[in-house]
Amino acid sequence: MASLKALKMRIGSVKSTQKITKAMKMVAAAKLRRAQANAEAGRPYATRLAAVVASLASRVTIGPQSPKLIAGTGKDETHLIVLATGDRGLAGAFNSNIVRAARRKAAQLTDEGKRVVFYIVGRKGRPVIQRFFPDAIIAQHDTSAMKAPGYTDALAIAEDVSDRFFAGQFDVAHLAYANFRSTLLQEPTVDQIIPVVPSAAPANDKSAAAATEYEPDEDTILAALLPRNVAIQIYRALLENQAGFYGSQMTAMDNATRNAGDMIKKLAIIYNRQRQAAITTELVEIISGAEAL
Repeated sequence: MASLKALKMRIGSVKSTQKITKAMKMVAAAKLRRAQANAEAGRPYATRLAAVVASLASRVTIGPQSPKLIAGTGKDETHLIVLATGDRGLAGAFNSNIVRAARRKAAQLTDEGKRVVFYIVGRKGRPVIQRFFPDAIIAQHDTSAMKAPGYTDALAIAEDVSDRFFAGQFDVAHLAYANFRSTLLQEPTVDQIIPVVPSAAPANDKSAAAATEYEPDEDTILAALLPRNVAIQIYRALLENQAGFYGSQMTAMDNATRNAGDMIKKLAIIYNRQRQAAITTELVEIISGAEAL
């Protein structure tokens, strides 16, 4: 049984922890508003651009002159997974869920006889990937100094990934990130970004069959849009990740604050019981001594 002094010190320690978790919750909630607004603002453009590029890709006949980002390398042997996670913890299962989704995709590709390599964005994904795939990490982009995701950061990652694709280091690239749905739900997602997956228009879609005239031609448009699409999709992933991180951190810190409050109540009950027992014991001793006199 802990002494009264030890219990009092433990209660004080838990109260200090509760103050920290409550402050972190409030900071995460404040940052979440802006991060969520940025993610929601960038989502329509990224979604529409991906749809336009996929639609153009479905109308183009692949040939020797076709952009490599749509034609591919002609092989399907090496797959790159761009794993985008956060740089900090204390956010529940946010980072581990993204890593788990990437590992599932890697296991699926490995079972199909493919070679899998990783491009790490953020610090939290590297330790797990290094443990399960020790020789599969080919590069890592440090985002620890990045306070808020910027398009220049996404462009730098996209250019590095594209250069490695043109150099023949991989044949297909996938992007793993957390799609922000709400404060309580961040959906781990793995999308193929290189080469572009052509859209499959429904058979009864009259708009798909309508005559469309492009100026300039489709190949020229794709040559300009494809590199931008890779950067935009990575930029969207960074924005979604930031919103998801703060949402998950706010939820985790709220739960931690509540748990600390419950622990304080339990410790206070134990402390009061022991204090009452000590007072009762002292009274019994005083009364016994008085009777003995």
